Amino acid sequence: MTQKPILLNAFDMLVPVHQTPGLWRHPESRVADYTRLSYWTDVARTLEDAGFASLFLADVPGVYDVYGGSGAAANKGGVQVPLLDPLVVVPAMAAVTESLGFGVTASVTYEQPYLLARTFSTLDHFTDGRVAWNIVTSYQDSAARNLGMAGQIPHDERYDRADEYMEVMYKLFEGSFEPDAVRADAEANVFVDPEKVHDIGHEGQYFSVPGQALASPGPQRTPLLFQAGSSSRGQRFALDHAEAIFLSGGTPQLVRGWVDGIRDGLEERGRPRDAVKIFTLATIVVADTDEEAQARLDDYRPYVDTESALALFGGWTGVDLSGADPDSPLEYVKTEANHSALAAFTTLAGGKTWTVRDLAEFVAIGGRGPVIVGSPATVVDELERWMDEADIDGFNVSAAVRPADLERFGRYVTPELRRRGVLAEAQVGQTVRERITGHGPWLADDHQGAGYRVGSEAGTRE
Repeated sequence: MTQKPILLNAFDMLVPVHQTPGLWRHPESRVADYTRLSYWTDVARTLEDAGFASLFLADVPGVYDVYGGSGAAANKGGVQVPLLDPLVVVPAMAAVTESLGFGVTASVTYEQPYLLARTFSTLDHFTDGRVAWNIVTSYQDSAARNLGMAGQIPHDERYDRADEYMEVMYKLFEGSFEPDAVRADAEANVFVDPEKVHDIGHEGQYFSVPGQALASPGPQRTPLLFQAGSSSRGQRFALDHAEAIFLSGGTPQLVRGWVDGIRDGLEERGRPRDAVKIFTLATIVVADTDEEAQARLDDYRPYVDTESALALFGGWTGVDLSGADPDSPLEYVKTEANHSALAAFTTLAGGKTWTVRDLAEFVAIGGRGPVIVGSPATVVDELERWMDEADIDGFNVSAAVRPADLERFGRYVTPELRRRGVLAEAQVGQTVRERITGHGPWLADDHQGAGYRVGSEAGTRE
């Protein structure tokens, strides 16, 4: 088994239902309190105590309205709606923790780079360098319509536009304020040295940002960069920008194919094969014994809401299965939505034929990743197997019953990980980039964003 330390992120969302439709009704669920700030500060404390590196917060800017042609099923089942803003809650969670990082999703299709750079710099300051950005291009027609567009930008063009967006962000984070620009020198009456602040002068195909950044960079300058695209175009974007990549696949073999492609791509770009940390989704159901854990999973199944599961899948893929025969096979249909979500159950399914019924039952507990069930020893054995066979660096852990399954992870799984010495533990004062990448607080010198850095300390701090 692997001796590489296992990195853990929790995968959650400020909604009633994230990945497990219907499980909000389980008697141990407390997710009805998701609108209370104390719910999220309690989750943050739980995760820090359990040794998690970060809380990865998903977000979408629209309603899942593909299933049945409306948002009715999503609303009825609480499927990622009502949805709160994850950027708002981060400072409160940071205030009650010392080492936990916060990966926040923000869309390059709908957020203006000039203002989003200020938001992330603010969060980097307020968290002492514990903020990460999950870069997404978004995949919902409903979001496009409600944000003033006739429809989505085509899939690959979204990524072309995102490349320029990232150029603007690097210029704002790395190229506007020199590292020692903020002096706060009362005797000289100089707060910011004007000679060390620069307009970025960006004029491109999609964006015009002539001036300087509004906020001085935080401890990391650029936040740690996550990306989750598994389509061919999404993977190219991730190779160019991501420091950590999040995948979702039902088997180690499926995930390994993506991982090999990522590591090969890094090598082709002249970077080390391990320059990017790779995480995969997993839902953990744990108890004292294998039998008790299986009984717990069996107890979850009556709460599954299959219609809501199909509404979730329709939102991911743009495919409406509301009128489909439950026993009919899935077929791949290319849409402008999330290419990898449908491919995982069709063209990449390894010969397995998925029916609509199979899909609904699978998605309802665990989303697109595995459900790992058993005693602490069994669970950690399986996590180590995935580490070896998929060549990953860690897991985005999703809870079926929220937050009970995260609490149970800390109670059962974390002690076993620590007993085996395979949990990647925090060190006092680390930024989230240092915790996850094992390097300095700034972008690595071989990352393209570092090429925009200006000033007397332009090299990466180690």
